[in-house]
Amino acid sequence: MKTSRPRMRRPASVTDLLGSILRGTPAELRLKEGRIWEVWDEAIGKKIAAHAQPVAFREGTLTVHVDSGPWLQQLTYLKKDLIAKVNEALDEELVKELHMKAGKVKSAAPKPQQAVKRRKLSEDEQAWIKEQAQAVDDPELRAVFERLIKRDREHQV
Repeated sequence: MKTSRPRMRRPASVTDLLGSILRGTPAELRLKEGRIWEVWDEAIGKKIAAHAQPVAFREGTLTVHVDSGPWLQQLTYLKKDLIAKVNEALDEELVKELHMKAGKVKSAAPKPQQAVKRRKLSEDEQAWIKEQAQAVDDPELRAVFERLIKRDREHQV
């Protein structure tokens, strides 16, 4: 006899599944603590998160690296607000204390790429590139090869 289980409304997330499996174990607390890293940027705001990132959590104390002295000083004044925002995002009071110290901060947002500076090639260089590419028989491959040599030369100072 086959029993049917209730149908899921939506697929369960891995976090929810792990939470139900680990319920009542010490690992359940570690899973909750790991959510701090997930909610940090949104909870405290992208501007602050660009200068301060969590690095450790132990017994209610969250250690945060801050990338400069002025930011460290400013965030010290905002310590209570930051704790409240993180706990609100977690939907429970996990963070009791915030310990901030100077350290490297890995930015979540990639830095915009700077435009690549290219120099203008002389007629002699352009002729040399064409000469080098002539060794390739296939016209498409020759064009790619020529373009690669040209870009390489344009970037040389």
